[in-house]
Amino acid sequence: MSISALSPIRLTDSISGFLQVVSVLCLLLLLLKAVQFYLQRQWLLKAFQQFPSPPFHWFFGHKIQRHMEPTDCWLLGLDKWEQLAAQDTSIEIFQHISLMTLDTVMKCAFSHKGSVQVDGNYKTYIQAIGDLNNLFHYRVRNIFHQNDTIYSLSSNGRLADRACQLAHNHTDGVIKLRKDQLQDEGELEKVKKKRRLDFLDILLFARTENGDSLSDKDIRAEVDTFMFEGHDTTASGLSWIFYALATHPEHQQRCREEVQSLLGDGSSITWDHLDQMPYTTMCIKEAMRLYPPVPGVVRELSKPVTFPDGRSLPKGISVMLSIYALHHNPKVWPNPEVFDPSRFAPDSPRHSHSFLPFSGGARNCIGKQFAMNELKVVVALTLLLFELLPDRTRVPVPLPRLVLKSKNGIYLHLKKIH
Repeated sequence: MSISALSPIRLTDSISGFLQVVSVLCLLLLLLKAVQFYLQRQWLLKAFQQFPSPPFHWFFGHKIQRHMEPTDCWLLGLDKWEQLAAQDTSIEIFQHISLMTLDTVMKCAFSHKGSVQVDGNYKTYIQAIGDLNNLFHYRVRNIFHQNDTIYSLSSNGRLADRACQLAHNHTDGVIKLRKDQLQDEGELEKVKKKRRLDFLDILLFARTENGDSLSDKDIRAEVDTFMFEGHDTTASGLSWIFYALATHPEHQQRCREEVQSLLGDGSSITWDHLDQMPYTTMCIKEAMRLYPPVPGVVRELSKPVTFPDGRSLPKGISVMLSIYALHHNPKVWPNPEVFDPSRFAPDSPRHSHSFLPFSGGARNCIGKQFAMNELKVVVALTLLLFELLPDRTRVPVPLPRLVLKSKNGIYLHLKKIH
């Protein structure tokens, strides 16, 4: 018996063959995108291998003369603290520090010439980042919200979309402003003469090996990441460092004496000074052990992992590493709740991966050197001007989110040093 050309059997076979061809094409496209993404990341890492570099043109202002350079972001903020300290009341420091760290990264990495702390529009951006921080935490705890479509229909998803749009609008404004500035021939010539380019200028001038420039979308993605990681995590780290020093006055005083012996009556901080603050550096690291700015990271396993007890995890699964738990593990850190800077003395033995405030391995934080330098400068300048005292009526409660914050804020009394 003959079979019609339109019979169900032939139709099913045709559809099956078509779907197989489509599946193969989709896999090839995904593979091509993955290769393109990998090559672009490798190219970007090569382009940024000298950033941040010794700050020949940024980051170190002068404490006395008050030159308008990036470190003066902190001097401006500390001047404001001086006015607040005169009111003899405790100050919630995180919000102030967040504005100062954003001001710093805007000047150091994005050639921004204004002042974030004076321009109130940036508070909207900081609020949006705070909302995304909280919403990410709630999303990862809800299995149904792992699906993008379902999440976008939820109230949290709609709030996240609005917060993302606010953050993107801010980033687009920063990029557009810098592009407009570079249209000026005088500014363009000034940039070309720089020995080291700022982060955004590297992105705008960069060309891939085939001669193409980065798309606006690619530039925004890089700026979004660096701006968020460059200010919110640093603000968290500094806030908890100040709290740790306030609650351990003997260590605070020892750091102050070290800084005073180094800088005297307030001379300029130079690049070389950063390696001459051993005890202050030890205290900074110990505070970040107790209060890691990023309390956990998620990674996808590139190969199967088998644990000592025989249990294993397959390749491709996402796992979360709790940095906070690692830093408080008594098997790794004896008496983990005790603030003991001597743990980080040069001759103290410890496992290379027992301390991970900037994560570790191939995907560690590319801005860790920038962040550590900023922490040292800010702690030094602050201790020269103020004595930090805790507010015993408002003990901060650590709140694990994408970035470690306090459930009830971080309040300190600031006493001006004459």
